[in-house]
Amino acid sequence: MPSSRSGADAQDSRSPLRGRASMREVADLAGVAMSSVSRVLSGHQDVSPAMRERVMTAVDRLGYQPDLLAQSLRRQATRSAGFVVGDISNPLLAEIVLGAETTLREAGYSMLLTNSENDPALDATHVRLLMQRRVDGLLLSLASEDNEATNATLARLDAPIVLIDRDLPRSVRASAVLSDHRTGMRAAVRHLLELGHRRVGLILGQPMRFSRERLLGLEEAYRERGLEPTYQVLEGQLGPAHGHSATARLLESAEPATAVVAGGNQILIGALEELLRRGLRVPDDVSLVSCDAISITELFTPPIAVVRRDNRELGRRAAQLLLRLLDGEDVRQEVVLPTEFVPRASCGPPAQRP
Repeated sequence: MPSSRSGADAQDSRSPLRGRASMREVADLAGVAMSSVSRVLSGHQDVSPAMRERVMTAVDRLGYQPDLLAQSLRRQATRSAGFVVGDISNPLLAEIVLGAETTLREAGYSMLLTNSENDPALDATHVRLLMQRRVDGLLLSLASEDNEATNATLARLDAPIVLIDRDLPRSVRASAVLSDHRTGMRAAVRHLLELGHRRVGLILGQPMRFSRERLLGLEEAYRERGLEPTYQVLEGQLGPAHGHSATARLLESAEPATAVVAGGNQILIGALEELLRRGLRVPDDVSLVSCDAISITELFTPPIAVVRRDNRELGRRAAQLLLRLLDGEDVRQEVVLPTEFVPRASCGPPAQRP
């Protein structure tokens, strides 16, 4: 005689691969109303611990997965945020993304990430793509601040926007989380001037907020001491190639730089390659400072002085600000996070050259 099994046991034997379980099956297995299942899955506070345990046990046994698309259509929100990154290969940006994603996930939001590969044209494309995916808000660390297509697209959006270390036209209604680059750079250049350097070379990336603020910090340090502007500033694309060529130009000029400040961790890689190619020692021949701490700044011999910031905190605060906007705050806000200069053995008195 074939053995009989209860309805609950029969449902328990159902494999998620054989078909998608329904909310009705979850309710039947848990022995509760469908409204109770809905309250548990939506995180409603008016649910007893026993009820929550019964429902979640049934969810696990059936392999139930909520229909997120249907939920989003009902509440006109997808509980997702889009993040446009200029260059995810940059370790700094990877840390920022990690801080943002962790914070969003803890709040019940998913994050969709796009990478513009330092191509400003892709910024606008990615913004449109994310809005087509109906993300609730945007985090932006763009490849460019002055791309007309990107700014025109953003100016038409109603969704909350938070910029990360970027300045955009006022036509773009956006909040921002920024780094105080000027203070950290001013402290770094002060340190070099106190050591006796007068010919400081600053290698900057493309003309965006972080470059402008770092240049202001350099200029202020010289003015504070009443010194002539005997520094050199070279701008270009953030990356090792620019660090390589700019370092060569600084060392080959009529008045060679005695100290080099790499305005970005990718620029630092190129600067180090050029110094090693020339057989120059740090700091005996050239003093060296980097903006943004990465592993090589501590592992290099000697360790490299840095203008440091908390990149993960930058992403975390940007995500928190976006969540507040999604909760209904309708005021443009600006948060400025500190930077600090960390002196290390890569800085010494200027070399006495013939």
